[in-house]
Amino acid sequence: MGTILALDQGTSSSRSILFDKSGKILSSAQQEFKQIYPRPGWVEHNPSDLWASQIETARDALRQASVTAPDAIGITNQRETVILWDRTTGEPLHNAIVWQDRRTAPTIEQLKADGCEHIIREKTGLLLNPYFSAAKIAWLLDHTDGARARAERGELAAGTVDSFLLWKLTEGRVFTTDVTNASRTSLFNIHTLEWDKSLLELFRVPRALLPEVKPSGGLFAEHTLLGAPVTGMAGDQHAALFGQRCTEPGMAKNTYGTGCFILMQTGTQPVISRNRMLTTIAWQLEGQPVKYALEGSVFTAGAAIQWLRDGLGIIQNAAEINELAAQVPDSGGVTVVPAFTGLGAPHWNPEARGIITGLTCGSTAAHIARATLEAITCQSADVLRAMGADVGAPLKEIRVDGGASQSDLLMQMQADLLGIPVRRPTTIETTALGAACLAGLAEKAWALDRTFEPTSDDAKRKEIESRWQTAVSKT
Repeated sequence: MGTILALDQGTSSSRSILFDKSGKILSSAQQEFKQIYPRPGWVEHNPSDLWASQIETARDALRQASVTAPDAIGITNQRETVILWDRTTGEPLHNAIVWQDRRTAPTIEQLKADGCEHIIREKTGLLLNPYFSAAKIAWLLDHTDGARARAERGELAAGTVDSFLLWKLTEGRVFTTDVTNASRTSLFNIHTLEWDKSLLELFRVPRALLPEVKPSGGLFAEHTLLGAPVTGMAGDQHAALFGQRCTEPGMAKNTYGTGCFILMQTGTQPVISRNRMLTTIAWQLEGQPVKYALEGSVFTAGAAIQWLRDGLGIIQNAAEINELAAQVPDSGGVTVVPAFTGLGAPHWNPEARGIITGLTCGSTAAHIARATLEAITCQSADVLRAMGADVGAPLKEIRVDGGASQSDLLMQMQADLLGIPVRRPTTIETTALGAACLAGLAEKAWALDRTFEPTSDDAKRKEIESRWQTAVSKT
């Protein structure tokens, strides 16, 4: 296979990256789009913006490489975001409701009060949270004129962003999603691999509204507007796990972005977490069993570095944190807990707020900078240790990607705290790479850039962990 085009539709921008058969990036294009905030806690996108930015970047990437059409297309996307559209015209009936949106919180709280969390956890591996798609779809049906009756008649379609892009690419001929995106809706039974009747009834979502579900790697559409078949599709974090070649149970990846998304592949049997990790589908290749994963999210990672820049003003740009933090050998006893929007897994404390402890007259901006990097590693370590406890085996290594993984200092600090190697690939665009791999790119596409071996002793590691846990208890 000559070239594969990865369409990477994210929360703030759409990207298209063209890979050759060895996994080398031939060209790329990116386009941001408007974020819409109708009310506090509400986040929307114009579906037309998502489509226009994605198709334009795709054509731009092909044009840059003088490629008329790729050999295949892989799609990866922001997860949980939902769109409702007309099956005849293809026109959206409402803005997309984004994964960050909290408008369905009252519905979720009522379901919790009704004792529904257990059945949802058992069937989907997810917690009851406004984050997931089901309540968003119900809200669209209840707040769009005539939508519920039309949905019952099969006149409307609702899906995650991947299914909308595929619909547009095939001019309405194909209405399909993959198992990873389906597994994030709270409507899909991850054991039977079907839309679950009892969950559809619980959330009041008609089955006629939803797409067909297929494996992540396989033929989705033979013909598209880009002149190539779509042969791979997965949610962004699942694609990154596949792109990191975490093909054996116990292998894990951490994407360091605004937050951190950590997934551990657990094999062909789902592991139900005792530590409030999410159980999710990792991926499925055509003709093969489903692979499952545990997932944990750190709410604030790169956002803490932005706070040092924009809130405290102690750095001018994100890259400066490395130079500043390197001026001191450790944090000098300073601990930062950047719980600006609460604490994620495994703490799950939405009421927690950020604190700085251990300040003395000798504390400097460098100590605060280093403590902020340390906080990112501590939050990630909390999740990874919880996953290790769930699977009954300690982690042997962690593979990393995302913008902040380019920081050698941060990656060394992570290796020191975990006491295991941290492996960074040459291509940190592993979400797009994973979509390309699912679409048929050779496995050899993953290549190691650098391994960060742990250098810290157990005493130092325990001192950092103790300070961190004490600080967390005060949030």
